[in-house]
Amino acid sequence: MIKCKNVKKSFGAHEVLKDIGFEAARGSIFGLLGPSGAGKTTLIRILTGQIAPDGGNIRVMGMDPQALSGKDKKHFGIMMDNFGLYERFSCIDNLGMFADLYGISRERALSALREVGLTDAAKRPASDLSKGMRARLQLARAFMHEPELIFLDEPTAGLDPQTMKGIHRFILEKKKSGATIFLTTHNMEEAYRLCDRIVLLHQGTIVEAGKPEEICRRYDHQKRILIHLADGRDAVYERGGKDAEEICKLLRNEKVETIHSTEPTLESVFLELTGKNLQEDA
Repeated sequence: MIKCKNVKKSFGAHEVLKDIGFEAARGSIFGLLGPSGAGKTTLIRILTGQIAPDGGNIRVMGMDPQALSGKDKKHFGIMMDNFGLYERFSCIDNLGMFADLYGISRERALSALREVGLTDAAKRPASDLSKGMRARLQLARAFMHEPELIFLDEPTAGLDPQTMKGIHRFILEKKKSGATIFLTTHNMEEAYRLCDRIVLLHQGTIVEAGKPEEICRRYDHQKRILIHLADGRDAVYERGGKDAEEICKLLRNEKVETIHSTEPTLESVFLELTGKNLQEDA
């Protein structure tokens, strides 16, 4: 569905994307994972034809994004921060206007509100919505015309866990119905739960790629044991012989409350590769 090879983009002297290459399969959820400032939004703008790359080869649904017509772009759904909402319009009028643009029935707009649980807020202006409700309205707008390919740029950023889980369920339902989803996030749990494949992006460069679980297994050399001590502290030890005596000493002295092996996460893999946390600015 998406193919990129040697994609580059700079703004002035700042090189934002450096030789980016990957493929996203049809009917999958593809994740672009990295901290704020890593180049994720820039790449979405290139893939959707909003800006041109400085170099490289890109095909989206077999076409060059810069050559896409308005008719071609009707196959896309896009959710980006503050993208596509009119503050003074009600929820139903926001979707109704886009229904007219897409040439679909306004009844579909009401159906989309129902899908995201906003039926009771249909007549409320967008300016009166909470952050979670705005996110759901943006999702409804992105999915309303049943596009083949949906770009979601940090769709759950800053949302509470309950709203986040609801959006995750909705995204998985759309994948099940056949949509291909390109997701950017800095939430490693979100990426692990939703994505079939991911790339880890750091300062405009792909530092790792693959299935989330395969990436984590690849870095299992971190092998550690997490011990929660009786005095409330947490201590981390290597699983090898170096720390075995210390662990035994804690056990003998009954200072251990819980003990767990700690397989690597996407967060810890990213930290190992880049020296940065996913929540940090690149």
